[in-house]
Amino acid sequence: MIGKRNILPWIPFLLVMPVGKGLADEATASAVFGGGCFWCVEEAFDKVEGVVSTTSGFSGGHLENPSYRQVVDGDTGHAEVVRVEYDPAEVDYAELLHVFWRNVDPFAVDRQFCDKGESYRSVIYTASAEERELAEATRAELAERFDREIVTEISDFEAFYPAEESHQDYYRKNPVRYNFYKSACGREERLKEIWGDEAGGLAGH
Repeated sequence: MIGKRNILPWIPFLLVMPVGKGLADEATASAVFGGGCFWCVEEAFDKVEGVVSTTSGFSGGHLENPSYRQVVDGDTGHAEVVRVEYDPAEVDYAELLHVFWRNVDPFAVDRQFCDKGESYRSVIYTASAEERELAEATRAELAERFDREIVTEISDFEAFYPAEESHQDYYRKNPVRYNFYKSACGREERLKEIWGDEAGGLAGH
């Protein structure tokens, strides 16, 4: 039995330990996807059971810690992306890919829906050979299914830079503005046109 006397020598060590951090790191994994406006991509993945958190940001460019304005103005090479933290015991990478594809227009070059420019390209940033293999396999399957080129980029993950706080959870913080933007952009209509009942990727998930 462990009494106070036995545990006292350990108290200084326990006080400086980052409580729960090691467990959290081991229990979750992350994936990075770009599907145009990161507000909408956040909303899509937040609905997936097993997703722990989502963070809007930027990847794929040459400028460190870019601002939203720098990325949108161009010349940074970055894409708007979302880092998805998830519990592999509840949802796996293949299922996240399923959701990703059904939330993008995979035929659009350097744009998604009403948003135009390199920063709005659809992209999958893979962090391992296994992730790349899965991503490329699903892209090939879709090319065969639709009998046309899938232009979504698949690249090795290098770095992720979080966007400003005002862009995090935007759809929750600013529901009126967000829903007006999403409706005016024609996102849901285009997804329905491409994917039919599969649009959004949650049916049967």
